[in-house]
Amino acid sequence: MEHLSRFANEFVRALRNLLPIVAVVVVFQLFVFRTVPDDPLELVAGLLIVAAGIAVFLQGLDLSIFPVGKNLANQFVRSGALGLLLPFGFAIGFAASIAEPAVIAVAQQAQLVSGGRINGLALRLVIAVSVGLVLVLGILRVLWGWPIYRLLIAGYAVALTLTFMAPPEIIGLAYDSGGVTTNIVSVPLIAAIGLGLANSIRGRSVLADGFGLVALCVMVPMIGVQLYGTWVYSFGGAGDIPAQVTEDGPSDWVVGMILGLASMIREVLPIVGVVLFFQYVALRRRLAHPLRVVVGFVMVLVGLYAFVVGLKLGLFPLGTLMAEQLIEQGVPALILLFAVLIGFAVTMAEPALVAIGEQAEDSSPGRISATTIRIIVALGVGLGIGFGVYRILVGGPFHYFIAAAYAVAMVLVFFAPRYIIALAFDLGGVTTSEVTVPLVTALGIGLAAAVEGRNVLIDGFGLIAYASIFPVIAVMVYAMVMERFPRLRREPA
Repeated sequence: MEHLSRFANEFVRALRNLLPIVAVVVVFQLFVFRTVPDDPLELVAGLLIVAAGIAVFLQGLDLSIFPVGKNLANQFVRSGALGLLLPFGFAIGFAASIAEPAVIAVAQQAQLVSGGRINGLALRLVIAVSVGLVLVLGILRVLWGWPIYRLLIAGYAVALTLTFMAPPEIIGLAYDSGGVTTNIVSVPLIAAIGLGLANSIRGRSVLADGFGLVALCVMVPMIGVQLYGTWVYSFGGAGDIPAQVTEDGPSDWVVGMILGLASMIREVLPIVGVVLFFQYVALRRRLAHPLRVVVGFVMVLVGLYAFVVGLKLGLFPLGTLMAEQLIEQGVPALILLFAVLIGFAVTMAEPALVAIGEQAEDSSPGRISATTIRIIVALGVGLGIGFGVYRILVGGPFHYFIAAAYAVAMVLVFFAPRYIIALAFDLGGVTTSEVTVPLVTALGIGLAAAVEGRNVLIDGFGLIAYASIFPVIAVMVYAMVMERFPRLRREPA
């Protein structure tokens, strides 16, 4: 009964989180396009499936991924097997990125629009190795107590310097690659490892030291992809163009569902394999409550699959259609408004953001509210996507706009409370997952193709980067305001 009651509460809360998406769709359909969706019942069914998926997914996280990640980190510290911790970090980072669907999709799109010059597999390997290496660096930071802001300032200084040296064709792709490296499953696991380490080492702050691993996983692939792109466009030649994949017809719907579930299992298996190898072979210890962990992992898979199926059933087709309709109308103000509102709406429904927000609230009772943080992050995503759309509409070099945004973030690092910095950059990394990426990518590429004088490769990519950095700015500004005016802070309910 307890689990059923919790599922009901999570389901109701997920429905409430989906209300902004419904509001955006209804307003634009009725008042802008003056039409009704072809199949409103299908949209409603899709949103209900999404809500059920989120509820099951969050319960599965609490049963499996969060406790397993924290316990593994604790075991490494308590057993003194710190030499195994670094290979574990690299393996988790590599496994999480190489099978990430968003990374695969971006890599295939980059190979297609670059005429085969960018190799999709090579790009995925560059991203996966970058994430693996930076997780090693992030674990060392927690072990040795390095302040996160120093690594962030140094890393983004390198990334921004490369931005002014790399070929323009690669810059937007590089920044987008940083935003899609971590998925809805790996983000909670990576966060749990950091929190577990900080909780196990004397003198570490769970809030200031436990968060930050996701932030580093977003930053370093930007550097790796820019270096790869510089080499490709300096010494590489044209390559193979991948074949276009056609959509299955209605008769293949069941087959498509089975293949989709198989693809999701394939995505999660490398992460599960790494965890089990280090748990049973390297540490030679059994899992605590193995049945509960297995049930939790199954719930994560089922919830995530239902979530994605619900999105594909109702939201994605309608969202893509609405973006195309706005582009055809050619009214910049409406396109900007849609970009801001849909960015806010889809972020409010992001399961990984919900999970990390709750962990942040648990780590700092009375200081951080999960609901407030989600609203601030969603506002940041909306403004970031709007800013990126504005750049596509008016033109201008991508690197000037993105450099300005990151420069603002770097300046704020010196003024924001130290406890919020790692969390702020982590939150920027969880906003671009299974919900946001497809809609944002479709909007960016569609706009770049429709606006005269724009290049799809140079201008079509980059919106994900804005959706990653603007929430960081928003969260740090929010924390500065709360520190300056403590009466504005409310105790979480």
